[in-house]
Amino acid sequence: MATPETTFQAFEEIVKRYPNQKAMIFLGKAFTFSQVFELVLRLAASLYELGVKKEEKVILYLYNLPQTIISWLALQRLEATPVMVAPVYTAYDIRYMANDVGAELIFCMDTNLSYVMEILSGAPIRKVIVTNMVDLLPWWKRWMGRGFGRVPSGRVPSSKEFISFNTLLEEGRPSLLPPFQGSSEHTAVMLYTGGTTGFPKGVPISDGLFLYRINEWAKAAEAVVPFGKGISLLSAPLYHVIGQMDGMTPLLITGEPLIVMPRVVLDAMFDHIQRYRVTRMFAVPAMYRMILEHDRVDYYDLSSLRYCGTGGDVLPTEVANRWFKKFGIPLYQGYGATELCGAISLSYAGDGIPPEGAAGRISPGSKFRLVDPDTLEPVPPGEPGELLATSPFAVRSYWNKPEETEKCFLEIDGEIWYRTKDIVEIDQHHWLYFRDRSVDLIKHKGYRVAAAEVERVLQEHPAVIAASVVGVPDEKVGERIKAFVVLKEDIKGVSGFELIKWCKERLAPYKVPQYIEFRDMLPKSKVGKYLRRELREEERRKLIS
Repeated sequence: MATPETTFQAFEEIVKRYPNQKAMIFLGKAFTFSQVFELVLRLAASLYELGVKKEEKVILYLYNLPQTIISWLALQRLEATPVMVAPVYTAYDIRYMANDVGAELIFCMDTNLSYVMEILSGAPIRKVIVTNMVDLLPWWKRWMGRGFGRVPSGRVPSSKEFISFNTLLEEGRPSLLPPFQGSSEHTAVMLYTGGTTGFPKGVPISDGLFLYRINEWAKAAEAVVPFGKGISLLSAPLYHVIGQMDGMTPLLITGEPLIVMPRVVLDAMFDHIQRYRVTRMFAVPAMYRMILEHDRVDYYDLSSLRYCGTGGDVLPTEVANRWFKKFGIPLYQGYGATELCGAISLSYAGDGIPPEGAAGRISPGSKFRLVDPDTLEPVPPGEPGELLATSPFAVRSYWNKPEETEKCFLEIDGEIWYRTKDIVEIDQHHWLYFRDRSVDLIKHKGYRVAAAEVERVLQEHPAVIAASVVGVPDEKVGERIKAFVVLKEDIKGVSGFELIKWCKERLAPYKVPQYIEFRDMLPKSKVGKYLRRELREEERRKLIS
């Protein structure tokens, strides 16, 4: 059997091998692989009739739903590209991203449709596909959910620009689909990450890179969860690279059921783990801390868990130790970035319990260099340095961002290397130890928040003349976001509450500062650049004293 070169071919192979196996479970409703395949083809056919073309960028502005995964796969069948966007983003973000990729079509919830409607006159979008959390559930579940007020819903205008997701499924005719050609160079998915210039950057990830990474993702757990024998619970959002890896691995590689939840509610998560005997999950460290500290965790049987992976932030030693003591299994940590399509290092269960503090072992096929961040010269063996990384089918550039690309991607000996801006150590067995992160990025609840993006939004407020944003260490969420703000001299009466409200209207919730401190001036370098480093050190001294 030939090795699949594309994500859609990988999905087809799994469907052939496990047609009657459960592929997804959502709010008690199970979908087999053959059923999902049929829905994918129907949706792809309808999208084709709407004019979706190869390499076209289509925005998925959805929660973790079966519809999200079906849409993702349907776009792979058309050799188009899903652009994953957080469903909590406001019109401010959606307008920017729609224009950045030239999106003419967007999938959204009826509950966030109002934001899409705000941008229709200022973006290229011509069609809006609207769905609801319960669209693919049986009628009686939809009726009960709405009858008891458990299902949020919004109003959908009755005009030709707006189309129901279910209508596309009903009207799709798979026989009209064009032949599938496919290429490992095709852009499988576009994810957005924080930008040092203040604007999010699109990261185009090829089919080849995506398949390479999810194969390694699956192998990490194979020693304790053999392929085809596990059940995965998706706890990370699909617009995040961890969600992409964890959500697509069962569907494209292992042929296992995937439990999908629209939002993570801990009691519901515990209930699903107990009911379906979940064997693997992947979450940020803050989630595992929340589980350990939940006052009802002991009411549930979570003993089926075999592989619990973590990434997106540094795993505190005390959380790792408490988890192992309580559940008898380690937390398997990895290290990666959106630009690397997930984890360049993983803790493989076959290696036993990872060394204390290790963020995984460099994955086979990946390459690394440790360099001095100022000179880019190699550091001596055994010493920490900035991590440069590459792999098969590596990302070569950001979408439509030549200046950011020049800062973050290097060509060395004919290969493209990504500058992580993180300082790490790597031992002789290729175990990676994280030491320090870039001063430009804040890690909040596992998300990378670009300080410059928050600063840009604050500086757009008519009362603000300058702003510097830093991360303040916090054991529960990694770092909290704090903004230092200078107001214009003639401005009075502007409060921190008002600035936070301003940010909430323009930023995703996880990017909004938790603290605002007003200053008469901010520290600057000799060339006039604001020095976040000094503010960060000032905050750390406060914590120590």
